[in-house]
Amino acid sequence: MISDEQKKQYNDYIKQITPNNSLAKDMLNAFWIGGLICLMGQVWLELFMYFGINKEDAALWTTIVLILESVLLTGFGLYSKIAKYGGAGTLVPITGFANGVASSAIEFRMEGEVLGLGSKIFTIAGPVILYGILSSWIAGIIYLIIKAF
Repeated sequence: MISDEQKKQYNDYIKQITPNNSLAKDMLNAFWIGGLICLMGQVWLELFMYFGINKEDAALWTTIVLILESVLLTGFGLYSKIAKYGGAGTLVPITGFANGVASSAIEFRMEGEVLGLGSKIFTIAGPVILYGILSSWIAGIIYLIIKAF
């Protein structure tokens, strides 16, 4: 049986190793880091349009550049440091998704092309793709039914 002294020691140990997070600070960091990522996207969009690319194509190129930046930062080990500081702010959809795919690819590349990279690259991204397609299919069916009536 565990004594009261052992329980107290265990609880003290848990308090010692558990990080002390401030919700307000975490929210502020997520807000400004996520805002910075969105600002970076807006700067790219405006830059592409400044050089004469139409808005639709500029948006496409902006998406490509944000994915590339995210993958490069992940590859160099910097995205995880930014994510540790910015928390949920780094989950801005396109960059967070690219980071998830790239980090899975990096983690499992040692296991080989098929069993490592090929099977594990969509560990994080797979459910997003699956449920994204499923929900868009359901929304399309609902839209079709509503439009028919």
